[in-house]
Amino acid sequence: MDLKFYQDLVVPAQTKIVMIIMDGLGGLPLEAGGKTELETAFTPNLDALAKHSALGLTVPVGLGTTPGSGPGHLAIFGYDPIQYQIGRGAMEALGVDFDMGPNDVAARGNFCTVNSKGVLLDRRAGRLPTEESNKLAELLRTITIDGAEFFIEPVKEHRFAFVMRGSGLGDDLTETDPLTNGVPPLPVRALNQNSLRSAELANQFVWQAGKLLANKQPANMILLRGFARFPVIPMYQQLFGLNPAAIALNGMYRGVARMVGMTVLDVDGNTLADEFATLEKHWGQFDFFYIHVKKTDTCGENGDFEGKVRVIEEVDALIPRLMALNPDVVIVGGDHSSPSLLKAHSWHPVPVLVYSPFVRADGVAEFGERVCEHGSLGLVPATHIMPIAMANALRITKYGA
Repeated sequence: MDLKFYQDLVVPAQTKIVMIIMDGLGGLPLEAGGKTELETAFTPNLDALAKHSALGLTVPVGLGTTPGSGPGHLAIFGYDPIQYQIGRGAMEALGVDFDMGPNDVAARGNFCTVNSKGVLLDRRAGRLPTEESNKLAELLRTITIDGAEFFIEPVKEHRFAFVMRGSGLGDDLTETDPLTNGVPPLPVRALNQNSLRSAELANQFVWQAGKLLANKQPANMILLRGFARFPVIPMYQQLFGLNPAAIALNGMYRGVARMVGMTVLDVDGNTLADEFATLEKHWGQFDFFYIHVKKTDTCGENGDFEGKVRVIEEVDALIPRLMALNPDVVIVGGDHSSPSLLKAHSWHPVPVLVYSPFVRADGVAEFGERVCEHGSLGLVPATHIMPIAMANALRITKYGA
């Protein structure tokens, strides 16, 4: 999608767009001929909305490509995720309101558990409680290494943002997380000459962290992944003429929203209902709202089919609160698929609906993968959803004479 082309067609309007992203929404049946998690869920409100919507399946990056959450979100936000590549570390740091500068390289950190031989037993240290993670972050902040500053910011549970600051630091680095248990963490390697110093500093930090945490249980080591600098990316206000807000509980998603210029709203609580209360509270202040639902992805990655079904049903129960606000355009979709069957992200296209008074509604009162496969939006690049939403919000003018 040519962002400059659409940018030139944007016109102001007094309309509001709401985008609900259920992370990892797409799924698979557990057995041949069965239903996916979305198809299994009891969703009377989403089904009613679907009847008055255009349905389809989105492709975040390319057919057969399994996207991460960063590229998946950029795509549904309207950006080409191949042109605008954002490292997970930068998103993690921005997600906890860390003010990244031009000399910073960030990574996503995990506290983890290793045995006496340094072999990984648990990459997430039992999803360490946030309170414990906060204490360990304070310990890591005592590490000093000549030539760089280090910042450790807790995120949630076992996760933290890692930032190193210094001159001449490159971010072309391999990760220490092998993505599986039963093997040792990996050393950081530089992928080019410009990143040699960064690799050396990161390895020194990990070594010192291992010494400090040696007697801590279950978090006696750390993993680092997604090394990245702050990217240069056009802002939502500039591209779409919108005053956008983000409602998300998890750091990385707050980060990617902030990266594209959204105002990240504080949520008083940690439930989906709290997120919708935030939407209601700020309804008059913004004309675009992004609402993120994390637990669909968490359940999918954990292989928890029924758990994912319950989260979808929880979202469905909140849809009347959204519709009571009379939004002009509603998008319900996902950033990628996370089938419980695979316990991982996957390459499968993602169900999406676009509601407005001006869509050519498919008239099918159901929201699920197989229904969306035959919807009027078809199999569409995720980057096209925002232009479709903008047109239905009467914010795209005519092209040409």
